[in-house]
Amino acid sequence: MTVIQAAPLVRTADREHGDRRWSILVLLCVSLLLITVDATVLHIAVPALTAALEPSAVQLLWIIDIYSLVVAPLLIMFGTLGDRYGRKRLVLCGYLLFGLASAGAAFAPTPLTLILARALLGIGGAMIMPATLSLIRQIFTDRRERAIALGIWSAVAAAGAAVGPLIGGVLVGIWWGAVFLINVPILLALIPAAVRLLPDSPGRKDRGWDGLSAVLSVFGILALAFGLKEAGSGSLMPLWASVLVFLAGLGLLFLFVRRQSRLRHPLLEVGLFRRREFTTGVAGVLLGVFALVGLQLMLAQYLQLVLGDSPLRAAVRMLPLVIAAISGGLAAAHILPRIGMRTTMSGGLGLVALSLTPTLSWGVESHPVMLAFCFVGIGFGVQVALLAASDTIMSAASESQAGGAAAIEETAYELGAGLGVAVLGTITAIVYAPGLHSVPGVSASGMDKARQSLAGAAHVAHEVGGSAGGALLDAARWAFVNALHTTVVVSVVLLSLTAVAVATLLSRD
Repeated sequence: MTVIQAAPLVRTADREHGDRRWSILVLLCVSLLLITVDATVLHIAVPALTAALEPSAVQLLWIIDIYSLVVAPLLIMFGTLGDRYGRKRLVLCGYLLFGLASAGAAFAPTPLTLILARALLGIGGAMIMPATLSLIRQIFTDRRERAIALGIWSAVAAAGAAVGPLIGGVLVGIWWGAVFLINVPILLALIPAAVRLLPDSPGRKDRGWDGLSAVLSVFGILALAFGLKEAGSGSLMPLWASVLVFLAGLGLLFLFVRRQSRLRHPLLEVGLFRRREFTTGVAGVLLGVFALVGLQLMLAQYLQLVLGDSPLRAAVRMLPLVIAAISGGLAAAHILPRIGMRTTMSGGLGLVALSLTPTLSWGVESHPVMLAFCFVGIGFGVQVALLAASDTIMSAASESQAGGAAAIEETAYELGAGLGVAVLGTITAIVYAPGLHSVPGVSASGMDKARQSLAGAAHVAHEVGGSAGGALLDAARWAFVNALHTTVVVSVVLLSLTAVAVATLLSRD
């Protein structure tokens, strides 16, 4: 989960930064936590947000997903820009943009405004995130201390996505906009601290930067996601047009990869993918985060809109996942040397698939104990697999290629988060809408809104009221549960196939 080809480390004496280096580490970790939490903080806020802004199913997916989909392709671009023009300057600009976008998102009057604000949040996050790791490598010159600092950084990055729904559950009880507004006072404290503490890093004007590559990667990923979402909903264009947009995205990404192989200073070290271990590790990261973030969103809605939990109760019910994810990260460091990368990664992915299987027999009834066990298995398995995948990626790259390998790994994290919501959310929408049949007493327009999403159905049921409203909500809950089962089947199949591929492709340790 690392970033971008950092400039060669300058061997400065530790006394140059003195005791400030640990204060700087705290500052960088708080910055990283803000960025990673923002990827999942909205999962619990979906019902409240739907009631306030009434987004369509596609708009709701974009509100949640646009952040990660913008961050992923921009990480590499801003990483190289930080190396070229100085990381401190980029971090300060990122803070400013992140704060302004947070305020804009909190008071967004329409779904489109919120989508745009979330996109700006993604740009700000992508400006900050690469520099956090590069600065750690710059200020911790002692190898032992650097290992400790990188371990803390990795733990914060891993815990951020898992703890996002918990924070969202606490804040949405106050007001849905609070999940964004909370960033503003934190950033107001971070900016003066960063000005005082962060060291200046010399820019490398000799290092090339290819703007066309950045454009190809950003628009390629966004076109891919847009085509996928529209193919599932058809709200803005017919199916054939959605397929064309999707194929255009693939074409842009193909051109991006082809261009990287010809550049002297590529944004992405695509040559690393010729190594089987490296490619397998990246696939493990992508699928692990894909499952964690995508399923978090679906299960958060299941808890609130099917089982009727309040946002805070739903967040507390998801606590076992958070605790297990943190425990998995700590345990994996001891498990990995004993059983090897192959067994650790494939075993972690297999545990996630196994933990999801019991949910296929559930309906609208509550299973509190089994649900807790499932969350523990998902959180622990994902984190164990991710640490093994990270170790595989970095072991497959030479020291001179470590920066490029780190960039690909971190991009895989963010892309996995974005695609997890896009793919699993689209599958849920495709199955849910036709599964919700007309309910007597509910108008045609009301049914159209109800078919947009389960949160939309809950909103319509509240407006209709009476027996008709209750019947609509019951029907919508069952339709969502059936859609959730389909989503879980897809996840289990993908995770199982990846676990088998890892066990087959990775060599014995």
